Amino acid sequence: MKIERIDDKTVKCFISNEELEEYDITYKDFVMRSDKAREILEEIIAQAVAEVNYKPPQFAFDLQIMMLPDKGMILTFTEKTPEDVKNGVSLINYLREMRRILGEKLGLDSETFAEMLVQAVSNAAAETGQQQAEPEKTVHTAPKPSFAIFRFASMRELCGYARVLPKNLRVKSSLYREGDAYYLYLEQGGASYKRYSRACIQALEFGALYAATEDKVVYLEEHGECLIAQKAIARLRL
Repeated sequence: MKIERIDDKTVKCFISNEELEEYDITYKDFVMRSDKAREILEEIIAQAVAEVNYKPPQFAFDLQIMMLPDKGMILTFTEKTPEDVKNGVSLINYLREMRRILGEKLGLDSETFAEMLVQAVSNAAAETGQQQAEPEKTVHTAPKPSFAIFRFASMRELCGYARVLPKNLRVKSSLYREGDAYYLYLEQGGASYKRYSRACIQALEFGALYAATEDKVVYLEEHGECLIAQKAIARLRL
């Protein structure tokens, strides 16, 4: 491993493909924070302390991962302040909740969820013009869900969710009511999968995932009251 200190709070570590094979570790281990990944991170931090006089983070650190084609991986550690940690807690909780929900509703296991996160990272890099290799050539990503239905207990929560979404988000949306609950059908539409996934995660702050299967859509169409057939989010934002 090659350690490089960028500044007081940032350190980079290059791990070659040979070292990754020796450690028997992959990109997904770092994404999912597996036990093997934690052991490697502790070893890297200890080496950084010894070689470049790095001071371990007092609170927490942000980890960025970049794959280099046919070469290896670069890990970048950046110390996070208490305020950074506080702001990041909500997003972490959303991701954990999303993993639980995807497992219960769609039958996706942790490995498949990791592959979806890896794909999202790759998409994000492509959008910003960064060059990033596929984590593993043998990975076969599961079909990405392109729609979901979220349940909201009140119109107030639903409108609150609509207001936090970007105005230029090109998703498709419809609104139904059954009993005392409101159901928002959210489809990827013309939005990138990255932005659509982010919108789904944000929905968990205001409501809960009801379903992501065709039969539930049919059920709502037959038994629920359609309040807004198209562009529900845009209309709820007003």
